[in-house]
This record gives sequence, C-alpha cells and structure tokens, in this order.
Amino acid sequence: MSVTARSAATSQRRLGELSEVCAKAANDQQLFEDVSNRLREMVPYDGAAFFATDPTTILATSPVRIENVEEGHCESYWERECLVEDTILYRDLARSPLGIGTLYDATDGQPGRSARYREFLAPQGYGDELRAAFRLGDSTWGVLDLYRDRARKAFSAEEIEMVRSIVPPVATALRSFATQPSPAHQGPDGPGTALFSGHNTLLSLDDQAERLFEEVAGPDWAATPLPMTPIFAVVARATAVMEGRERGPAQARMRSSVGRWLSVHASCLRGADGQPGPTALTIEPAKSAQIAPIIVEAYCLTPREQEITRGVSRGLSNQEIAADLFLSPHTVRDHLKAIFAKVGVTSRGELVAKLFAEHYYPAIHAPGAYEHVEVSA
Repeated sequence: MSVTARSAATSQRRLGELSEVCAKAANDQQLFEDVSNRLREMVPYDGAAFFATDPTTILATSPVRIENVEEGHCESYWERECLVEDTILYRDLARSPLGIGTLYDATDGQPGRSARYREFLAPQGYGDELRAAFRLGDSTWGVLDLYRDRARKAFSAEEIEMVRSIVPPVATALRSFATQPSPAHQGPDGPGTALFSGHNTLLSLDDQAERLFEEVAGPDWAATPLPMTPIFAVVARATAVMEGRERGPAQARMRSSVGRWLSVHASCLRGADGQPGPTALTIEPAKSAQIAPIIVEAYCLTPREQEITRGVSRGLSNQEIAADLFLSPHTVRDHLKAIFAKVGVTSRGELVAKLFAEHYYPAIHAPGAYEHVEVSA
C-alpha cells in the first residue's frame, strides 16, 4: 500500500472513530472534549473554541470549550463577533453554501485585513484560523473555531475537507441533546434582571439573577468568565441590534449546568436625554412556548409536520387540522404517522407529552416546586 493510500485509510479510520464518539457521547460537554481529542490527531491545531448555539440566533448557549486562549479574550469574544464587521463571521458561515472557511483563504493570504486577526489572533501568536458551522439543513447547532500557530503552515484544502466531514456527526449529536428532558430541579422560578455596561461589565443585578447565573456557571461565575460566555453573547447582540448591525433578536435558549432550559433576553436602554444607557438582561426558566420550537426542530419535523403538531397540541381533531391547513384528513393521518415515527411515539397524547410536558413534568412535580406550567397554545 502506498503512503498516500495508507494516509487516506488512517484518515477514514479516525473519522469513523470520531463518528462513533459523537454517537456515544452522553452530553454535550463530553462530546466537545472527545471531538477535540480526536480532531487534533486529524487536523493539528494550537488553540480552539467550541460552542453549542441556539439554531435561531446562532448565539452561544452551552456548553463552551476553549483551548489555549489567553485570559481577557473570552469576555470580548462575542462582543467582537457581533459588533465588528469581519470575514467568516458565524452568522455568515451559517448561511454559506459550505459552512466552513479559513482566514487566509478569505483574505487572499493577507490576514492583516481582518480586525479579528489584528486584535485577537496575532497578539496570541496565532496565524491562520479555520471556522465551521455544525449545521444540519438550515439549522446550526454549534460552531467551531480552530487556531494555528503563526509558525505553522495555513490550513490546507485537505484539512478543510476533513473538518467539513465531521460536521454531520457532531451536529447530529448536538441536535439530539436538545431532546433530552430537563431533570427534576428545585431552583429559582421567576425572572432575574442584571445591568451591563460596555465590554460586558456587570453593573448590578438582583438576587434572582445571581441565583440563575450560579445555575449557569457555578458558584464562581463572577470570577470565571468562560461559563458566562452565553450571557456575554446575548449582551453583545443587544448592542449590535441597537447600533443597527443586527436585526435581532438578542435572546437565546440555553441549558443550565443542571440541564434546565433557561431563556435569556437583553436590550439596550437609553437615558431621558436620548443618550445610550446600560444593557438590561433578563434571565428566567424557559416557558414551554419558548423551547417547543427548538425541540420540534431537533426531531427534524418538516414545516408541514410542525403545523400539524401545533394543531395536535391545541387538541384539534384530524378533520379540524385538515380544514385549517386546507388538506384532506387522509393527508393529515399520513403526516401524523411520519411525525410519530420521527419522535418515537404511537399516539397523540404521547406526542404532546414528548414534545412539551416531558421537559417540565420532573421539575413541576419536584417537592416544593411550582404547581403550574404555561402550556403552549
């Protein structure tokens, strides 16, 4: 066997191993750790950032894995992503045909054209950068950022293709985690509010926000910025919306460290004189209407299947759904069969429970927990 053939066989073997790791990962933290360990053998790199994302906004949620990024850069990472016009931004990759790109290719070998290179990569000794969107169809479930030392060669076309080949198994795994039920948890139930100034500087917060920040990032949340990255991302998006760089929304749905779904929303305030003020952030346990879309999307339901599922959740009969959607009852039945197969249920009741109640039942029936849950209309 030639050297080229052996190299190709080794690459295929490693890709197969990585795909198996993705399928076996128990949670997203383990997924990123295992993928990083194996990807480094396939495509050498010196620093990296892995983010799960909300597929609607492409903002970081949880988990976050950062490798070899110097202190001080994590806090400004998403601020730069949202507020500085640059090349291969995540929002652009998510809409691009291939969903992957390198800095050197995007700048025709002149990385100094990029503000991210000048302000983030070069000061840390990095040269080329490779970014990819973990995308399935039109939905991006995570993003990847790889950095290579300035002394190394730029990422090659073969290495770009190798990273592109891992996108489907990683994206599939990230999507599957969205369907995992929330665990029983007795924690804060109301919203918390915090105020941020520029550069993600926390000005003030209430007790509820402090408790929820601790649920997101642990008891040392104020001293360890990395786990707070999803919060910083939403704050940065709010500033971008205010400046007209983004159309919004500045919000994200995320899982806390205990697996509970939370909703985070931010908006920039202004003073009575019209001058820009601080950014107000609200964080609270997510309502069923807020997480149902991401769960439905995770089960790969088509737009028509989603419409029928919403009808089922409202208690409509097949005939009523058919009349609303201008379909025949027979067509509705066929769609329901496909929906049941995708979600793994056999009845309407199981479907509603799987997509909605299953994510709330353990929490609302925990001792001392809230006894009322808002149900999606």
